[in-house]
Amino acid sequence: MRSSEQWARRLDRPDSVDVDVLVPTCNRPAELAVTLAGLAAQSGPTFAVVISDQSAGQPAWEHPAAAAMVRVLEAQGRPVTLLRHLPRRGLAEHRQFLLEQSTADQCLFLDDDVWLEPGALARLSQALDRLQCGFVGMAPQGLSFLGDPRPEQTAPFRPWDGPVTPERVRPGTREFEQWPLHSAANLSHLSAELSLRPGEWVPYHVAWLGGCVLYRREALNDAGGFRFWASLPADHAGEDVVAQWQVMERYGGAGILPSGAVHLESPTTVIERRVEAHHVVLGQESARTP
Repeated sequence: MRSSEQWARRLDRPDSVDVDVLVPTCNRPAELAVTLAGLAAQSGPTFAVVISDQSAGQPAWEHPAAAAMVRVLEAQGRPVTLLRHLPRRGLAEHRQFLLEQSTADQCLFLDDDVWLEPGALARLSQALDRLQCGFVGMAPQGLSFLGDPRPEQTAPFRPWDGPVTPERVRPGTREFEQWPLHSAANLSHLSAELSLRPGEWVPYHVAWLGGCVLYRREALNDAGGFRFWASLPADHAGEDVVAQWQVMERYGGAGILPSGAVHLESPTTVIERRVEAHHVVLGQESARTP
């Protein structure tokens, strides 16, 4: 990262980076600015940012706050690509479009309402390198819930004991029942209970992760990426669940504790949730109880 005394110096665009950060956004200029500010605070690894906007009016990056953060990232030496992607064909198609822009070995899908604490990206990348699984992620924490511990929801927590291995997650499996772990500020409470030291992290079993997931790009593509979008109506949800389950069956996946991702707790822009993606894509297989 180039610090402020270097910002005005000429900079050639790097030929390659370690991570592509892929940010889908729609009608959230203020939230996008905060998300980009979190990225600007990361010290490593090397990364580029691709923002794909589906806003109804002007793109979110034209908001002064977001535009300022784009300029900061570029001055730091982090390439930023700004794309308009319309018409809207659903969440899965948007993610597939972003995936097709990526060339780095690792790609982070980061939602436009998630702030990362300094060091979070380095911790994720280090974990993915060390674990050699298909993905790792940090479930965004709602810090308004720090005073609301929920031991009944954190009870299913299971750290990985040994290598992260492939596993099958479907409704009715033990793994699926871990989904409440990522509600409220549950991971923050777990981290406090485990007395984790600065720099220490723990991989754990997940049902799935939303908002902040770092993939090995080759693994995600091999598992099909989000190419199943063509089988879904535009008003679907849960596209990340399908992609992660398919990666997990081949390569495994893990959550990382502590989570340095913070959910901004803005109202969702995904209003239409008529179809759950795994019901369509995985069909009867998804509905079966082992």
